[in-house]
Amino acid sequence: MTEIRLARFTDLDTTTLHDIIKLRIDVFVVEQACPYPELDGRDTEPETRHLWAERDGKVLGYLRILAEPDGAARIGRVCTAAHARGDGIASRLLDHALAEIGDRPIRLDAQSYLVGFYQRYGFRVTGAEFVEDGIPHVPMARDAASNGAAAEPR
Repeated sequence: MTEIRLARFTDLDTTTLHDIIKLRIDVFVVEQACPYPELDGRDTEPETRHLWAERDGKVLGYLRILAEPDGAARIGRVCTAAHARGDGIASRLLDHALAEIGDRPIRLDAQSYLVGFYQRYGFRVTGAEFVEDGIPHVPMARDAASNGAAAEPR
C-alpha cells in the first residue's frame, strides 16, 4: 500500500532524505538531462514541507511546498519514479499538498506538457511559456478562494 508522508526538513531521517534527493536527481538531472543545482537551500527552510509517497520503504514520488515572501505557497519538485508512473501518485501528492496549504494562494511552474494536469486542480496559466534548464515551463497559480473547492473529477 502506498502511503503519503509529510515532514519538515528537521524531521526527515537520513535514509528518507537520501531517497528523496536520489529520486529528484534521477528524474530531473538524469532522465530529463538537466544539470542544475538540485540542492538550492530551500529544502531546509523552516516553512518548507516535504511530501512523499512511499511503498514498502521505497520513495516513489515527491513534492515540496515552499513559503513565498508574500504568504503564498509554492509547489515544486513534483516527480514520480519512472516505474511508478500511471499509479496516480502525483495526484495523491497534490491532493495532500492542497489540503496542507489550505486557504493560501498557490503558485508553481509547470512543465508545459503538464498544464492540463494542474488545470484539473483549479490552477490557471498566469504568464508566457519560458524555458528553464532546456525544458518549456508555464507559470500557474491557484487563488486562495479555490482551495476550499473540490477539484474537477480526474
